[in-house]
Amino acid sequence: MNLRDIEYIVAVAKLRHFAKAAEQCHVSQSTLSIQIKKLEEYLGVSLFERNNKHVMLTPIGQDIYEVGKRLLSEAQTIRNLAKQAKDPFSGTLKLGAFPTLAPYLFPQIAPLITKQLPPLDLYLLEEKTDQLLAQLQEGTVDCVLLALPVNHLLFLEVPLFFEPFFIALPKQHPLARKKQLSLEDISQEELLLLDEGHCLRSQSLELCTRIGKGESRHYRGTSLETLRSMVAAGAGITVIPQCAVPEKDAHLHYIPFSQKDIGRTIGLVYRKTSHRTALFEKISKIILDSNG
Repeated sequence: MNLRDIEYIVAVAKLRHFAKAAEQCHVSQSTLSIQIKKLEEYLGVSLFERNNKHVMLTPIGQDIYEVGKRLLSEAQTIRNLAKQAKDPFSGTLKLGAFPTLAPYLFPQIAPLITKQLPPLDLYLLEEKTDQLLAQLQEGTVDCVLLALPVNHLLFLEVPLFFEPFFIALPKQHPLARKKQLSLEDISQEELLLLDEGHCLRSQSLELCTRIGKGESRHYRGTSLETLRSMVAAGAGITVIPQCAVPEKDAHLHYIPFSQKDIGRTIGLVYRKTSHRTALFEKISKIILDSNG
């Protein structure tokens, strides 16, 4: 049994599909199936339950899958250590961010990172916060941009910048004439929030608590763009982070809060055990300078 065999097990377990796993591993389906069968014979246990419709892990297969993920992560760590010994700013960097930040910040910082660190192979990932933290702990991403604090014993947090929140409302709304809004101003408004799993939802719910009002019970958005569309249609108002405020909008006004503490602190988060601290410090500086 070798690392390649472990890769096969993990790929099939994750994708629940032999053909897709073979494609991911760059082998034929027959090669992967034969090797999995040999592994099962070698181990004396069945790793997967299979039929024509689906593939699922057996209980022992699930246990082996969990160990396999850790083994592959450690193997990648060994490869990275060898590369970084030659050049700490080379190799692959997997950088994650959550959906209400990634589409707006990544286009700004990615060209700067690749320009200043040309040997680095930058891979960008957009996921919800809980998924990013899980992948960071597993070692499948190197560092992530999150709203702080994270308060996790395994991770270090580097604060980068504070991002204020704005209220998005229709141009014909009575409050649209104001240059700033207080929490009292929006206390009677229908506040539209993102669905569960988005960190911006949690931050917006904190605003609801401060004004003593609940969220709208009629609608939850899956993205900032759907929330904007609902606001433009007159369904209510919503909270928008500064990075997502456009220079021009034909339908909406974006008004800052008069209370300057309403917003989120964005930071870089990585594992305390990582050996890429010098690289993370450089990435942090690039992001800080870009938001200077």
